[in-house]
Amino acid sequence: MINNPAIRVLLVDDQPLLRMGFRLILEGEDDLRIVGEASNGAEAVRQVRELDPDVVLMDVRMPVLDGIEATRAITESGACSRIIILTTFDVDEYAFAGLQAGASAFLLKDAAPSELINAVRLVASGDAVVAPRITQRLLETYVRGANKPAPAATAPDPLLADLTPRETEMLQAMAEGLSNAEIAHRYFLSEATVKTHVRRILTKLHLRDRVQAVVYAYETGLVVPSNPDY
Repeated sequence: MINNPAIRVLLVDDQPLLRMGFRLILEGEDDLRIVGEASNGAEAVRQVRELDPDVVLMDVRMPVLDGIEATRAITESGACSRIIILTTFDVDEYAFAGLQAGASAFLLKDAAPSELINAVRLVASGDAVVAPRITQRLLETYVRGANKPAPAATAPDPLLADLTPRETEMLQAMAEGLSNAEIAHRYFLSEATVKTHVRRILTKLHLRDRVQAVVYAYETGLVVPSNPDY
């Protein structure tokens, strides 16, 4: 029997008690291993470079360098580590900023231990959807937000032209917050076929994971936020 290597996790939070709590939860699982801890974003960037973790649990508000900028620096460095942003509220401007910066998911700090464990496993596997409908609501709230001027009409991203009509449908369905099973049911496909489409979409658009594809769909205007009175 071949044992799969343990998922390597880096804990980033400026509160030692929270790091200890996360460590106790995650180290109780045979397939998870804590490889390091950091108390600020600058330490996180350095430890990702040195330790190459599979998953980073990243707090937002920290001294020296906050979690958003640390996430951006890690993503832009080309590191393979996937990042889960830890937030206090499900619809949170910091969670949205974290997804824009390259995080694969976000998780509430008061999530149940089973949710934390499952999120780490999902993100490590590349299936970066954690609470997809909340992710959709978050994107609709902040893409529609008035923190930036309305964009002028521009030509669509030329990369979108590389998608087949079916792949464009898949991307739009993902942006609605649908799971692979729900997409398969809608289009009378197998889940394996949907997963193949998702992989091709990510490759063609040069995106890290599914959540980044959803962010891309909103930011390029492929999907227009609905329910303006949400």
